[in-house]
Amino acid sequence: MTVTTRTRAGLTAALAATGATALLGATVQPAAAAPTAQQATPCVQKVAVVNNGGFVMNFQITTRDGQLSAPTDDYPINQWRLVDLTSTALDEGVDVRPLVHATAGDDVLGNNFVSYCANGQTATYTASGTTLNYTVTLLT
Repeated sequence: MTVTTRTRAGLTAALAATGATALLGATVQPAAAAPTAQQATPCVQKVAVVNNGGFVMNFQITTRDGQLSAPTDDYPINQWRLVDLTSTALDEGVDVRPLVHATAGDDVLGNNFVSYCANGQTATYTASGTTLNYTVTLLT
């Protein structure tokens, strides 16, 4: 069966109203990722990162969908900084992890997400290595 342009356009509009545009080869946007059924663990209010690396660093909190907090100040080896998530614009219940920025080096994400709950608990990560080769690991 051949569909004329006018008929195809009308049919495409009708199918678009019902969400069935894929039947005519129309461009279909991918569905948004479904929320995770279970939050990451542990559930914490604060995130700390200890600098055990051979560099000066700062970090931001990032979410699964890419939201970012303000960065901490820069700090050297053998120091740590803490972000209280209640002081950010992030919503309680989102999964978060640190994004570490090594001065004159790479940006590295924490290896695991944790969930944000206003419960006073702290998740501590450690940044270890050198400016171009380091890891950010959640301590258990």
